[in-house]
Amino acid sequence: MTDRRLSNTTRQALPAWVAVPGYDRNRVLPGIVHLGVGAFHRAHQAAYVDDCLAAGEMDWGIVGVSLRSTDTRDALAPQDGLYTLAVRSSDSESLRVVGSIVSMLVAPESPGAVLAALTDPRTCIVTLTITEKAYLRAAGGGLDTAHPDIVHDLANSRTPRTAHGFLVESLARRRAAGIQPFTVLCCDNLPANGATLHRLLVEFAALRGTDLARHIADEVAFPSSMVDR
Repeated sequence: MTDRRLSNTTRQALPAWVAVPGYDRNRVLPGIVHLGVGAFHRAHQAAYVDDCLAAGEMDWGIVGVSLRSTDTRDALAPQDGLYTLAVRSSDSESLRVVGSIVSMLVAPESPGAVLAALTDPRTCIVTLTITEKAYLRAAGGGLDTAHPDIVHDLANSRTPRTAHGFLVESLARRRAAGIQPFTVLCCDNLPANGATLHRLLVEFAALRGTDLARHIADEVAFPSSMVDR
């Protein structure tokens, strides 16, 4: 029996009405690391990046990172990172195979690999869809410094658990190596999400050292992407 699961090999046998990547995926280089590869990211951001790749901008492949679960990695790995996006309206449906996710990492399994991807000079943008609760804010809106995962990350910078820990440690490594910082693009539903994440990371970094906190405060871009202001 022939295995019909989606992959780089089987995509060429799909019906003509299913759109497939027209670019050579072997030529795609990683330029984005995304934390939290859920359905929203796959339906929107990854599809937009797929459009860029189709237009010849081959430096924007996505390295996906799951901060907790292995589910998305386990689903995408047998499919070479490919998946099908269905776009439905009241009277039509279109199907499209998206190829922009070039690799998937699971942070608890391989924190070193996640830090390496974030420190890679080719990584220019880090995007996040990790849900509001993962920002670990205290009641007043600042960083919850008593949260066990924050406490862990401050004591174990090489094996972080949180987005804060991964971002601050990789920015510290880039600074030490003379690599320009990446842009941090929060895509979660938080008012002034860029400014909020900026403040949280500066607070976290300040617990490691004032120089690092100042570097992140002054040199790292945190654009806001919140639609409802």
